[in-house]
Amino acid sequence: MRYLDLFRDGNLHKRLAHLEELLDPCKLCPRECGARRLAGERGECGAGELVEISGYGPHYGEEPPLVGRGGSGTIFFAFCSLGCVFCQNHEISRGRSRNAVSTEELANIMLKLQHKGCENINLVTPSHYVPQIVKALAVACAKGLQLPLVYNCSGYERLETLHQLEGIVDIYLPDIKYADAEIAHKYSRINDYPGIAKPALKEMHRQVGDLLLDQRGVALQGLLIRHLVLPGGLADTSELMHFIAREISPTSWINIMDQYYPTYLAYRYPEINRRVTAQEYHEAIAAARKASPQFNLL
Repeated sequence: MRYLDLFRDGNLHKRLAHLEELLDPCKLCPRECGARRLAGERGECGAGELVEISGYGPHYGEEPPLVGRGGSGTIFFAFCSLGCVFCQNHEISRGRSRNAVSTEELANIMLKLQHKGCENINLVTPSHYVPQIVKALAVACAKGLQLPLVYNCSGYERLETLHQLEGIVDIYLPDIKYADAEIAHKYSRINDYPGIAKPALKEMHRQVGDLLLDQRGVALQGLLIRHLVLPGGLADTSELMHFIAREISPTSWINIMDQYYPTYLAYRYPEINRRVTAQEYHEAIAAARKASPQFNLL
């Protein structure tokens, strides 16, 4: 794994030093809220000094290239920099389900997942804990960790943080949620999502390229993009697919997801207080194939 080279030559610790500078005052995500997290403050996302997780274990519901036979070794981190009104994991993203873990404990969780036979270490919503994760990764490397590292995120990522992850992350697994900034603000409570997520995905692809599989069909490295179809075409799937084909790669791997359902606060918004229809989903797939017939759609 690429992070092992950085660990052996000492550069992993150099990256960690820079990332810790972004932690206090906090500038890890595009919100750049400036919370003094090491002094006990919590950021706008809700995260404080210590890593807090809701759970971990082999996960067989991820994309097939991540699951293989042993499952994806997921670690679910509490809180999120987005405020999606339809969040399907709101108990986790809003911090209602969480337990604090030390650096040593987080490293041991990674090793436990490896021991269970997982195909990778899947960091779910990790953006606001990147320094702590890299610190735990260094500990785990010293104890024999050697699985691909998956960065499973919303796409709302700060470029400076991503630059420090080059050579550390093996597989980027971002969402691309919206093409319109006003829609993103209405439903996810953030500013300029397209203007932030698009450069972020381009940087991820620059670092790792298209998804690379081993002889078993299990992912070793690369970019795998997720896109959740929203009712009424609110995500503007067609525009996003053309962006991917034009500015990232016409052979990108993309999971166009149909599992939207109204949960959390979605009942307050009549236009999204329903499931996606079969026709809306088929139109999204058609839009992707029109943008690039070479897309690898999951």
